[in-house]
Amino acid sequence: MLPEFYQFHHPTKVIYGEGLVNDFAHEVEELGVKKYFIVSDQVIHSLGFIQPIKKGLEEANFVITGEFYDVPQDASVEAVERISRHAGDSGAEGLIAIGGGSVIDATKAANFVFSEGGDLIEDYSGAATLTRPLKPFIVIPTTAGTGSESTLVAVIYDVANKTKLAFSDKFLLPDLAVLDPLMTQSLPPGLTASTGMDALTHAVESYVGVDSSPHSEALAVEAIKHIFKYLVRATDKGDDLEARGGMLIAANMAGSSFSHSMVGCVHSMAHAVGGLTRVPHGVANAILLLYGMEYNFEVSKEKFAKLAPVMGVDVTGMSIDEAAREAIAAVRNLGRQLNALDAIPVRLRDAGVPEESLPTIAEAATEDGTIVYNPRDVVAEEILIHLKNAY
Repeated sequence: MLPEFYQFHHPTKVIYGEGLVNDFAHEVEELGVKKYFIVSDQVIHSLGFIQPIKKGLEEANFVITGEFYDVPQDASVEAVERISRHAGDSGAEGLIAIGGGSVIDATKAANFVFSEGGDLIEDYSGAATLTRPLKPFIVIPTTAGTGSESTLVAVIYDVANKTKLAFSDKFLLPDLAVLDPLMTQSLPPGLTASTGMDALTHAVESYVGVDSSPHSEALAVEAIKHIFKYLVRATDKGDDLEARGGMLIAANMAGSSFSHSMVGCVHSMAHAVGGLTRVPHGVANAILLLYGMEYNFEVSKEKFAKLAPVMGVDVTGMSIDEAAREAIAAVRNLGRQLNALDAIPVRLRDAGVPEESLPTIAEAATEDGTIVYNPRDVVAEEILIHLKNAY
């Protein structure tokens, strides 16, 4: 059945290729400004990724007005404020984010204040607060997970209140995303696995979400197919550039998919786990995805059944219930394969989550904005059952 109404908005230009980060200045020309401020983190800077990119742009007569490398594991309100201030003081006309989801989200949120002034939380909390495009924004991802280079959402950690804040606006979408598998080649197995499972969570949740559409579903399905084909390979052999490239593309497609149909209870639980216990977001999603699928089983089983063949399951002769259960089993098996590579935990306790925190996490999950898009009402008492199962 087709939805009565939906919209699909994806203005971000995506370019892909090995070694592309050293030669994309001609794409930047289209954005119409010459002065850029670079944002990354200490790890990416220490790996020497920034200098070749900077050199290539400067040789093409672009000016790098300044650089910021202090983005924490979870993009914080403080980091956002510092980025916007330093970028403004440097005389920059645009922003370049080089890094994973935290770097991209921090820069994305900083573009609010950098472009329009004001206060991040007071003036831009919630959705659709902007009336015009922000300043040019370029993203070069170094992980294959969040897909933040193709989403209209930024998630920022409020340290004082131990909670994650979501900002959403179509004008947050980057202008240009540069996907280069060489930028993810040195990603260690743990981050490769957890970010890849993050992308899988985006794809699965967007596929079954209440705002899914033919456009978002098509992207989600293709992302899932790529992840099941490439994630274990990329985790096991980091120099497998085909697998690295496949995961970059998958994360980008999953990001575009969930940017339109959003995510649900897996993310509500993961946000609560991350905010309260500091478990990295990708790890939390990796553990909780199959339990979120279990929570939504009765209302989403027909869609889960359609995903089973995409995940490599032969569903010949199976009922809808059986095929749907096999899709969940495929997710469980993928997690176990990654766990066997010592890449990710499969239980909350192994990620350092205290058992006594589970009721608080369940309550916090019901207050997360993602529950609006879950195909089933998110009830703390029932979510707690699945959190205990994940423990």
